[in-house]
Amino acid sequence: MRWFARRQPADIWDEPIQGAIGDIEAADRIRNICQAAKAISENIGESAPTRERYERAARVAMEIAMKMSDDLMRDDAVRRIVDLCMKANDLKTAQILFRAIQAGWIREAVQQDYPVLSQ
Repeated sequence: MRWFARRQPADIWDEPIQGAIGDIEAADRIRNICQAAKAISENIGESAPTRERYERAARVAMEIAMKMSDDLMRDDAVRRIVDLCMKANDLKTAQILFRAIQAGWIREAVQQDYPVLSQ
């Protein structure tokens, strides 16, 4: 019987965006995506579906960040995505995103947290 079967809750990154969103809403959405995906990224080595969910979350967060017009808010959002990538041991993506950060003080903070990215 399917009546009592529970539906799996949809991930926050799979929810469609209704219309255009501003930078503040975009930053909030990226923050929520990264927080939700951190628990997944800690168990990344266990299964392929877990890896796929992490990659989807990171991809959606990056797409939203690319559309942000405020440089400082975008850099902060990218920093959150870098944190997520480092939690998932995705060094290649983290290095690419690290190079995209333009604000000097955010770049220094990321470099202080993850010295391996500056190499």
